[in-house]
Amino acid sequence: MKIGDVLIVERLFSSSLVTLVTQALPRRLQVCHFKKGTKVCEYDYTNTIVAVRLNRARLVVCLEESLYIHNIRDMKLIHTIRDTPANPRGVCALSVNSDLSYLAYPGSATIGELQVFDALNLQAKTMLPAHDSPVAAVAFSVAGTQVATASEKGTVIRVFNIKDGSKAYELRRGLKRCAQISSMCFSPDAQFLALSSNTETIHVFRLTETVAQPAPPKTDDGGGWMGYLSKAVTASASYLPSQVTEVLNQGRAFATVHLPVPGLRGVCGLVTIKKQLRLLVAAADGYLYVYNVDTNEGGDCNLIKQHRLDGRLDSDLGEPTGPDARHSPSPAEPPPGAYPGTESEKRTEMRTATETPPTDGPYQLHDEDEFPPMA
Repeated sequence: MKIGDVLIVERLFSSSLVTLVTQALPRRLQVCHFKKGTKVCEYDYTNTIVAVRLNRARLVVCLEESLYIHNIRDMKLIHTIRDTPANPRGVCALSVNSDLSYLAYPGSATIGELQVFDALNLQAKTMLPAHDSPVAAVAFSVAGTQVATASEKGTVIRVFNIKDGSKAYELRRGLKRCAQISSMCFSPDAQFLALSSNTETIHVFRLTETVAQPAPPKTDDGGGWMGYLSKAVTASASYLPSQVTEVLNQGRAFATVHLPVPGLRGVCGLVTIKKQLRLLVAAADGYLYVYNVDTNEGGDCNLIKQHRLDGRLDSDLGEPTGPDARHSPSPAEPPPGAYPGTESEKRTEMRTATETPPTDGPYQLHDEDEFPPMA
């Protein structure tokens, strides 16, 4: 199957279903079975596709000013959200948990409103006043109960509870240096949040020890110098400017990663491999970097593996792993007509791929030597 230059590619977890948008046909969505090298179906839209999101219940196609929601099992169009605020970068997210299937997208092009839509029951869920400037990045927790947002400035990240719209955490990436956030992700247990940007640093926040609002002061006097200092800080909050108080209460990065090339754009993911939290970074230099995250101490993350994404050679900290290294090559293109498939057979493939829900998030990496994940 000839594809051409690809603009957008999204895979349904570890299944064989992949959605593609090519440079030659930017208004056409192609749904393919990449192991067989066959095309399951394709759909044309009225404008350029800027993003595609999918889980095991819904497939969402994002255009600059509209959203199309399909039932992924038969690809029927079941709902259209029209006249959305201009969204040329395709900022949107669909929760991994298909039992909820929340869809989030900017509610304004001028301020940081986030609209959350229930794509399962096809009704609006809530609107979150997330930032002063427009929303530039959004991500759901694996359970779909929380959503993280970042604005165009990229300095403050906020996490909200979907159920009541309350702010759970407020995190600060930096004070002066603005950045364009390129990706955000929760760990499978929602205890950590990682984000990458157009800077060389990737930040990992520990959500269990950061609260959105300061704890109320204790009524007892305390003892010693620390008790005096605590009372002084508490008292100062009453006359410090509110902006200063907010900054003091914002959580800072628990762990960080510095990419080998400054300014290298990357997409990050947090996974648990052999009961250890790992940070995966797919970078624009063509490598997948695997870092260890010390969940007790934090700090600088150690690079433990790196893989070439073009499939030519795997390397361990820059050194070849040898001929016995485990590596799954890309499937060869089948000869024409090898998998013609009837329309009914193709729909069956769609249903089969969506039947088994993920047990531990969208990533299926149980062994550090398993790359790429194939299922």
